[in-house]
Amino acid sequence: MRWLILSDIHANLEALKAVLAEAARDGFDKIACCGDVVGYGADPNACTEWVRSSVPYIVRGNHDKAGSGLDDLEWFNPAARNSAFWTQQTLTPENLAYLRAMPKGPLEIGGFQIVHGSPLDEDEYLLSASEASQLIGYLETRVSFFGHTHLQGGFQFHRSKVIELNPVELDQDRLELTLHPDCHYLINPGSVGQPRDGDPRAAWSIYVPEERLVIYRRTPYDIPAAQEKIKAAGLPTMLAHRLAVGH
Repeated sequence: MRWLILSDIHANLEALKAVLAEAARDGFDKIACCGDVVGYGADPNACTEWVRSSVPYIVRGNHDKAGSGLDDLEWFNPAARNSAFWTQQTLTPENLAYLRAMPKGPLEIGGFQIVHGSPLDEDEYLLSASEASQLIGYLETRVSFFGHTHLQGGFQFHRSKVIELNPVELDQDRLELTLHPDCHYLINPGSVGQPRDGDPRAAWSIYVPEERLVIYRRTPYDIPAAQEKIKAAGLPTMLAHRLAVGH
């Protein structure tokens, strides 16, 4: 079984299409998503409709809650708040209802689980090994996938030691990680639509449980087209500019 693992699509249809085309060439059987289908980008309806029809396993992200009116926007920065209000007004009633009904993680799927922030708090940012070490003893499956940080990589746990995992190098498009059977893993596939690790290419992963294999991937996409849509929608221009730099 080959799983396509996605996270943080953020209404970026150009990035999503490029990832799906590349993933189809690699081959996959099922899809799981760690949340944040909407927010920031200009195609919340198209991205939500694709998820509704194609993704059987998904957990909600903080922007899915905000964009559907479920979350208080007090802690959002001005650009994110503006985007969330615009998303609420733009979504069709069907897509709004779908986002509001998204399950809260963790969601276990045949031996692994997906979460948005962390297994203990869907809104927590896991940015360092020291932060991830607080989860020792709380990981219920050997492999968990998470998003939220927009940073491809994750963490390997062995007893009391936590090691940060590297993303794909800028001059490469894939990185294979063989999972050790005695370790636990928190794997971040990276963000499809809003990478923030200095690499503007869309990020995603393939997981092959039978081979204990994770394949981190990066895929270029039509960034100028996504930027023009954001500007045309009247969203903050910084949301367009950041796509080109991956921050």
